[in-house]
Amino acid sequence: MTPMTYKGYAARIEYSDEDECFVGHIAGISDIVGFHGDSVEEIRAAFHEAVDHYLEACAARNVPPNKPYSGKIMVRVSPELHARVAMIASARGVSLNALATEALEHTAQS
Repeated sequence: MTPMTYKGYAARIEYSDEDECFVGHIAGISDIVGFHGDSVEEIRAAFHEAVDHYLEACAARNVPPNKPYSGKIMVRVSPELHARVAMIASARGVSLNALATEALEHTAQS
């Protein structure tokens, strides 16, 4: 499933049975920015409006907006696991980064 994106930001959207509408937040930033809509079209428009408003508000306050995910992940694993996966990557002729990316992509598609 591909997330809804706009200007480099991704939306996290859920359905609220209590409110009988879709409720969303900008994902991957520490600031809390929410939006809602009754249909896919409405939630998409509300998401775009929320991102635009967030960026405008940050500019007006002269504060840099939170950046979405950078693509860099720091993962701590045991030395034994590190050694095993490094050997697997070497045996496959790929970098440890490429092996980790493959594993993460596989997990994300599940």
